[in-house]
Amino acid sequence: MNRPPPPSRNPRNPLSPKKLLLSKWTAVTPRDKEKHFVVVRVIEPDPPELRVDQVELQAVHSGRSQLLHWRDLTDASRWRQGWV
Repeated sequence: MNRPPPPSRNPRNPLSPKKLLLSKWTAVTPRDKEKHFVVVRVIEPDPPELRVDQVELQAVHSGRSQLLHWRDLTDASRWRQGWV
């Protein structure tokens, strides 16, 4: 009988930096009523041969923007993909 693998202790959201633009995110622990976010910009590296490292997230409620490393979005203890 095949069993599914045991759940990971640190679950991660699978992501590709190329598909992040305009993606929607929900903060697991909202602050200042900021729960839902949209990736409004993928920061292109200079020189372009380097990998994408950062994105700009904008809070839907307040419009406040923040820069963060795109890999931070893979931390399922902090972020959920989509608006939940």
